Amino acid sequence: MIFYKTLNNWYSNNKRDLPWRQTTEPYYIWLSEIILQQTQVKQGLPYYRAFTAEFPSVFHLAEADESQVLKLWQGLGYYSRARNLHTTAKYVANELNGKFPDNYKALLKLKGVGDYTASAIASICFNEPSAVVDGNVYRVLSRYFGIDTPINTTQGQKEFKALAQELIDKQDPATFNQAIMEFGATHCKPKNPNCDTCPFINKCIAYSKGEVENLPVKLKANKAKTKYFNFLVILSENNQTVLEQRKGKGIWQNLYQFPLLETKSKASFEDVLELAKAHPILKDKPFELSLYNKETIVHKLSHQHLHTKFWIVKLNSSIDEGVSFETVTDYAVPILIGNFIEAFDF
Repeated sequence: MIFYKTLNNWYSNNKRDLPWRQTTEPYYIWLSEIILQQTQVKQGLPYYRAFTAEFPSVFHLAEADESQVLKLWQGLGYYSRARNLHTTAKYVANELNGKFPDNYKALLKLKGVGDYTASAIASICFNEPSAVVDGNVYRVLSRYFGIDTPINTTQGQKEFKALAQELIDKQDPATFNQAIMEFGATHCKPKNPNCDTCPFINKCIAYSKGEVENLPVKLKANKAKTKYFNFLVILSENNQTVLEQRKGKGIWQNLYQFPLLETKSKASFEDVLELAKAHPILKDKPFELSLYNKETIVHKLSHQHLHTKFWIVKLNSSIDEGVSFETVTDYAVPILIGNFIEAFDF
C-alpha cells in the first residue's frame, strides 16, 4: 500500500466543500490558513467569508485601518495573528506589488507565517512538495506509525516533519497536504475516531496495539497563571462610558477595554470602592458602585486564567472624552468584553 494513494482516494470521496478549496490564489489560501491557526473550520469559516467580503484582495486589506481588522477578527482570539495579517498584507501590497512569494523559503520570511502556513501556500499555490505538519497531521502519523515522541518538543517536530516530507506525493503535494489535514480533522479525530471505517485499519500500529487514545503524546504545559480583573463600567449622566486602548506588549494589544483594576487576589466591594475613588476619571466625583456579575467569570487563555468581575459605576456627572452608548459596539474589544457589552445592552 502506498500511503498517499490510499489517503488521496479517501479525500476524493470525503472532502468537505470549503471556499478556499475552490482557488489556488495565494491571498485566499494565506488568509484561510492564518484564520484557521488554532481555530476549527466551523468557527473560522464565518470569519473567512467576512474577511473576503470586506477585503477581496490583499490591497484592500493593506489599506484598512488596524482597528477595522481587529474589529472583524473579534472573537477569534490570539490577536497577534490579526496584527501580523495586517502587517504582511501591507508588505505584500506595497513592497511586492501584491504578489506573494512563490516558494517555501521566501514565504517563511513573511510576518506571521511559519513552517505550516508556508508549506500550505507553497504546495497549494505553487505545487512545491513541502509537507504541512499541524495537530491533525501529528495525530494521523503518530497513530499510523505508533510514534510516541512528544509532538511539542524540538525532536518531535523535526521527526514528524521529516516523516511527512518522506510520505508526500511529489507530483500532487497540494492534494496530499489537504487530504492528510482533512483526514485528521474529520476521521482520525482526537476523540472517538472512526477506526471501524478507516482505510488504514490493517496497517495502523496504534489500532493494533490499542493505543489510539494515547497518541499523539504531548508534554504537559506550564500551569496557567491566575489573574484578577475588575472592570469599571462607567455610566455618565450624558450617556457615555469609558473605553481605554491597551498599549504595549501582552494580551489584547491595541484592543479596547473598560478601565481595569487588577488586584493580586479576589477583591471585595470595599477593595474596589477604594481603588475606584482613587482612579483619575472618578477622583473627587460622586458615583454609585454595584457588582454586575455575582458569579466571577473565569476567562481562560492559553497561559492565563482571568478571574473577572464587572462593576457598574453610575456617575452623577458628565464625561469630557467618553464614548457614547450608541458607539460602544464600534470598538474592537476582546471577546470577554464583547460578551459583556452584548449582555449589558447599552
